[in-house]
This record gives sequence, structure tokens and C-alpha cells, in this order.
Amino acid sequence: MTAVWYLMRASGVVSLVLLTIVLVLGIATRNRVRIGRAPAFVTAGIHRGISLLAVVFLAVHVSAAVADPYAQVGLVATVIPFLGAARPLWVGLGTLSLDLVAALVATSLLRRHIGARAWRLVHWTAYLCWPVAVAHTLGLGSDTATTWLRAATGACIALVRGAVATRVAGRAEGKRLVPAKAAA
Repeated sequence: MTAVWYLMRASGVVSLVLLTIVLVLGIATRNRVRIGRAPAFVTAGIHRGISLLAVVFLAVHVSAAVADPYAQVGLVATVIPFLGAARPLWVGLGTLSLDLVAALVATSLLRRHIGARAWRLVHWTAYLCWPVAVAHTLGLGSDTATTWLRAATGACIALVRGAVATRVAGRAEGKRLVPAKAAA
């Protein structure tokens, strides 16, 4: 095993954990959740900062995958899903998730120019991007059957489920409150 192989594995797991935190913080920001007594904009700031860190680790992960001769991931396979030489389905899912992350980053950088509505529509792809990344994690690599990776992935899934449940519950409550106010 080479150093690049270890780097690829480690950066992939760190990317998944960071993307999980980003998704949870994004939901928390939308729900106007505060961290401690800090103003709500602090949650959004942490969300942006960890998003940037996640992108850095994702870039390291993809670069290491291209550099690792065992992985057999060519440059084209990092942009166009399902063209990988080895394990095209699982590499393709990683590529699809990467492409969605790239769209999220690009629209976030262009938010002022494209408007909040377009930005929000693209940001909804985070709900697709994350499970695709989880599938990539569980379907590819030498650690997929290990207890530690399954536990880490299970913890990520539990966090996102909890955040999504909170988001859905908040929307349901909001929908019930609107007619009650209108009736008054």
C-alpha cells in the first residue's frame, strides 16, 4: 500500500463526515437554529467555512484517486459519471456527487448574480448529493466491510436523518400555523 492510497481513503472518509456536517448545518441554518447564544448568522458562517473545508478534502480525495494507479480513475472519470475503468458504477456515483458539489459551489459563488430562487433550487441538490456520496462510500474501497467505516457512515446517516426529520417537522408545523393565522 502506498501513501497516496492511504491519503485517498482518509480524505474520502473525512469528506463524507464534513459533507454530513455541512448538510446538517445547512438544514440548521434554514431552520434558523442558533449555536448556543450566538446569533443565527454564526450557524451560516460555520456552514460556509466547513463547506470550504469539505471541498478541499474532496479535491484531495479526487486528486489522490487519479494519482493512485490501483484506483484506475482517469481525469475524464472525475467529471463524467460512470466512465471509470474499474468499478464504473461506484466511481460514477462519486463523480455524480462531485459534479453536484461543484454545482453547489458555483451557484454559491454566483448567488448575487443568479438570484436567491435559482440558488435555492440548485441547493436542493444537496439532498441528492449526500446520499449518492454515501452510496459511493459504502460501495467502493477496501474498508466498506469494516466496522469502523460502517459505524462512521451509520453516524452520518443518523445525523442527517435527524436534521431532515426536524426540517420536515418544522415545515409541517409552519403549514398548520398559517391557516390558523389566516382564520383569525
